[in-house]
Amino acid sequence: MANWCSNRVAFTGNGNALQQLHKLFLSMQEREETTGNGQLPDFIDTENRYFFNLYYNEGDVGIFEYETRWSPNTEVIRLIADRYGLGVRHEYEEAGNCIYGVTEYRNGQETETDLDWADFDRYEYHEDEGVYYFEGETYESDYEILEILLQRKLQTQNAS
Repeated sequence: MANWCSNRVAFTGNGNALQQLHKLFLSMQEREETTGNGQLPDFIDTENRYFFNLYYNEGDVGIFEYETRWSPNTEVIRLIADRYGLGVRHEYEEAGNCIYGVTEYRNGQETETDLDWADFDRYEYHEDEGVYYFEGETYESDYEILEILLQRKLQTQNAS
């Protein structure tokens, strides 16, 4: 059984293109509910990287959440953004496989920032206490720690 990677994408750009994109994701969501199978847009030619459990908040045109098997489907998101002439911010995580990061794609330029195994080794979980230790502090969840580490990498990347 696959581990599930959580994904959140926020597309930006022309309002008409965002509306078309919204219709695409809604149709994939409806097909998944009908068939029970993961979905891809018809114009994507791949045998994997399917979208599962598509979700969006009403009123958040261009923002979608979904799951993929094992790892993010960044290449599919890039193809969709190109097709509609949009930019996108793709956030993803599957902590069980040490995957946590964000990819920005605009005007044909992609910037990916993600954590590596060494980052995940910077904190530890104490099962008997049910807390995580990181830099002398305790945390109830590792997601706050992962976000701190990612923000540091983004700051370092932006400074260079």
